[in-house]
Amino acid sequence: MLESLSRGDAAPTASAVSAAAARQQHTPYVDALRSLAQQDWQRLHVPAHHGVVENAPGVAALVGADAMRIDFPVLFSGVDQETWHLTTPGRVTPLMRAQQLAAEAWGASRTWFITNGASGGNHVATTVARALGAEVVMQRSVHSSVIDGATHVGLEPHFVHGSVDVGLGASHGVTAQQVADALAEHPGSASVYLVSPSYFGAVADIAAIARVAHDHGVPLIVDEAWGSHFGMHPELPVNAARLGADLVISSTHKAAGSLTQSAMLHLGHGPHAAALESLVDRVVRSFQSTSSSALLLASLDEARMHIATRPDLVGRAIDAAQAIRGAIRADRRYRDATPDVLARADAIANDPLKIAIDTRGAGITGGDAQHLLLRDHRVYCELSTPAALLALVGATSAIDVDRFLEALQALPEADTEPERPIALPAQCERAMGLGEAFFSGVEVVSAADAVGRVSADALAAYPPGVPNVLPGEVLSAEVVSFLRATAASPAGYVRGAADPALDAFRVVA
Repeated sequence: MLESLSRGDAAPTASAVSAAAARQQHTPYVDALRSLAQQDWQRLHVPAHHGVVENAPGVAALVGADAMRIDFPVLFSGVDQETWHLTTPGRVTPLMRAQQLAAEAWGASRTWFITNGASGGNHVATTVARALGAEVVMQRSVHSSVIDGATHVGLEPHFVHGSVDVGLGASHGVTAQQVADALAEHPGSASVYLVSPSYFGAVADIAAIARVAHDHGVPLIVDEAWGSHFGMHPELPVNAARLGADLVISSTHKAAGSLTQSAMLHLGHGPHAAALESLVDRVVRSFQSTSSSALLLASLDEARMHIATRPDLVGRAIDAAQAIRGAIRADRRYRDATPDVLARADAIANDPLKIAIDTRGAGITGGDAQHLLLRDHRVYCELSTPAALLALVGATSAIDVDRFLEALQALPEADTEPERPIALPAQCERAMGLGEAFFSGVEVVSAADAVGRVSADALAAYPPGVPNVLPGEVLSAEVVSFLRATAASPAGYVRGAADPALDAFRVVA
């Protein structure tokens, strides 16, 4: 039903809508696990705790007895409980049914559950991209896992540079025209790989970009890690699979509420997606653990059911986020930065559940605000930059709006505005290819000696995890200074660094 809407086919009948809604109430994989757990087992198989609290009391104290009981190995958790055959060729397993329901919920033609996070999904997607061809048009501000995947499989990215709000410290998206120009300049590119929404919630025009990619005969891959809730409420942006993307990485735990490290991979519609299906399936199997956690898989089934059947809760979360924005707009010290996000040419919408709070003029930096909220109020925001705080509201979560606003108002205000270093440094110059640099011999040098040397690592200020320097790029004094300041701040670290303090850098020998 949802697939037909995404393709622009005739609207479904009322009975079809009702049947689809009823199907979303089911959790076939979770039900199968619970049915297994109700049996009186003598378990002589992995995991070694055998589902018994006394066998691993510390683990049980962490996750609870119920979680221990349903922690079955993958083969057994897929057992046919009618025949008790471990495998029944041609049978649609509970996990397959759960994935079919997820595909229907997000308007995909097929969905895979991933248990090594959206990072693992990006490794799958970069491998798929490499199978299509060595060259790819890629947004520069992709997550570090995309760069890792491209490096490992030998992809040659032709980067499209998205807009950057230097003041807020935010990277956003790219336009359809930029993608068209890049494909025209690099006709050997076999795919397009973008990020939407951005960490700050900027939503790119995926429908237009998909048309551009398809007009050039290549598929569009979208890292929609931060948009796993998109398409689940009328006030949310439409998700990428429904807008023409061919392969979509969704970090379901980020906004839709599954357990950390669980994610989904959605296949779109149309000839490009259809041609990719067998390849994606084989690559997923090669990356997915043969001991995938039943708990993570079950959490994806439950989270899908919950968000797909409770639009009222999504509406409540949106209302809470809007209440915080309204209070910020009326506040003397802080400013709602949503207009800054929407002012960019690449942003056609924003994620209403991401709240960007500008602290410039508030007498406190975003980093200090994050630190004091953590230390004194036990309030943990998603991200801070020198100029901003970024709060994330879970799509089905109830938020204590007053507690957050009171904590924000309790933050100290300096008499004079604190110094705010430039949030994002300029792009480094490339000296050699990703793989050439990554697999070269390396040496570790001091921060001072690293300036002017070729980085062997992808170094990403985290969060948000967008690499500030890539393997093969020349380390500038500005980037070295920025990364060292990030490492020294109370609310950030640098992923990929040889030395956590960034006193030393790993460079090509």
